[in-house]
Amino acid sequence: MGELVHLEVADGVGTIRLDRPPMNALSRQVQEEIRAAALEATERAEVRAVVVYGGPKVFAAGADVKEMAGWSYQQMVDNSVGLGSSFTAVAAIPKPTIAAITGYALGGGCELALCCDLRIAGDNARLGQPEILLGIIPGAGGTQRLTRLVGPSRAKDLIFTGRFVDAAEALAIGLVDRVVAPDDVYAEALALAAKLAAGAPYALRAAKEAIDRGLEVDLATGLEIERLQFTGLFATEDRSIGMASFIENGPGKAVWSGR
Repeated sequence: MGELVHLEVADGVGTIRLDRPPMNALSRQVQEEIRAAALEATERAEVRAVVVYGGPKVFAAGADVKEMAGWSYQQMVDNSVGLGSSFTAVAAIPKPTIAAITGYALGGGCELALCCDLRIAGDNARLGQPEILLGIIPGAGGTQRLTRLVGPSRAKDLIFTGRFVDAAEALAIGLVDRVVAPDDVYAEALALAAKLAAGAPYALRAAKEAIDRGLEVDLATGLEIERLQFTGLFATEDRSIGMASFIENGPGKAVWSGR
């Protein structure tokens, strides 16, 4: 367990919890502990779904600007690789992931939320990529993941201006998927994660892989990725269980083996 980032596991759900008050600034230490937690969540078979959570007051208000302000170009070249790869480790978790967003999710915090499959936000949430106001641009996926999620025009609006969006606008543009009362964010994320954790793990993994890899290629290649993932599931025990349960009892009643 890290000092500033913890992986907590209960009932098939792992919570990657950031714990660097007051704003969960994403220092190099936090980045490396995020990577370690993501890799542990990936490797632990009992973790079937993951919630990324910054606590009841703030998700993460961005990079540790004080830490990086004095870095040279060479230092930033070296450190930027670690920042990007630590977030990519979250994106690469082969299980459903949900960002539980309270308060600010700005800069690197927004980029971390973008690494998750789904985002649940409190109605007090503020999201944005304000790096342009520091004379830089997003450097941990903002120009790429945000564009793929909300489209190029909306991404350019947010990145060019550095403005924050509230929860209502974030929902309207597809930046978040659900808005609830701030006190309900974590419970809502846990409930959704628990529902997903009860699903067929290899089918969920295949669905995530097909969607994520398909976004990176042309349609014909994406369809081939989907076909291979689809046919591969016929080697799993859960496929047999699911089809037999459907024939005997109707949909949604299978009890999965996880194999």
